[in-house]
Amino acid sequence: MEQINQKLNKGPLITIAVLSIAIPLVVAILLFIPQTGKLGDLDVSFLPHLNAVINGSCAITLFLGFYFIKKGNTELHRLMMLISFVLGAIFLVSYVIYHFQGGHTVFGDLNADGILSTTEKQEAGSLRVIYLILLLAHIVLSAAVVPLVLLSIYFAITNRLVLHKKIVKWAYPIWEFVAVSGVIVYFMISPYYV
Repeated sequence: MEQINQKLNKGPLITIAVLSIAIPLVVAILLFIPQTGKLGDLDVSFLPHLNAVINGSCAITLFLGFYFIKKGNTELHRLMMLISFVLGAIFLVSYVIYHFQGGHTVFGDLNADGILSTTEKQEAGSLRVIYLILLLAHIVLSAAVVPLVLLSIYFAITNRLVLHKKIVKWAYPIWEFVAVSGVIVYFMISPYYV
């Protein structure tokens, strides 16, 4: 039987805390400070499409991991969670590269000049508001899920399954929402990619 109060190794917990702050901070910097063209002529226009495929695949493997653990198949559960984690890491690298190299896309910007005119804004209508609300929820929960995922993995690896289950109650639905909403956000903004 697992000891909940068993002393935790502080090294991995400090690493999780640092990553939980650093990852959202780097992403925020990339979103608010234009970085276009820092990697020369590297064409990254395909990355949003790839990121949507990664997010969709992650949503599927997360669901399968949930399904397998409910069926008692811990081996397939672990495999699906490993694949989900790797997909998440690949997504993060791809996302950072895209936002470091590529420009920002504005929802509703029909002429792709980076400026949303009054006419374009009116044409986008309430769909733009829905998009922005979904995007905001996606971004906020993306940041929130980082420590939850890292802690759940740490507790699983260290065989602290009671703590793992407590964290996963929050981590799984948030991570699933982030993966699925990432695909929806992609489909909503994809008509505006240049």
